Amino acid sequence: MVIHPKIIMIHLISQAIIRLNSFLKNIQVKSFLTSVLLGVFLLTSGASSYATNNANTADTINDKVFESNSERPTTTDEWYQKAEETEDEPLERAKEIGKESAQAIKEWGEVYPDVVDRSLSDDQN
Repeated sequence: MVIHPKIIMIHLISQAIIRLNSFLKNIQVKSFLTSVLLGVFLLTSGASSYATNNANTADTINDKVFESNSERPTTTDEWYQKAEETEDEPLERAKEIGKESAQAIKEWGEVYPDVVDRSLSDDQN
């Protein structure tokens, strides 16, 4: 009995499709399991404590800014009031902006090392 070459070819193609189909289903199951395991890992790890620490860092920075006795405006209303005071004097306004910017950078420089130290210690834990 001689098997026609078309039949052999059809059989080979169908077997290849079956194997490819089963391989793709296997990948989908693996992807799903990977996603589930990743979700469980994130929910049980310290990811939530990291978010809490970042909130604490933001609170600390805000506290530092508002506790400083700077002459620099800290609220929007104070900024608008300062702008109105020097509205007709652009040179004076530019000097004030320069002075306030220098003071802001100085205050930020005082807060920044503390934030870096705490961030690095959180990452190492």
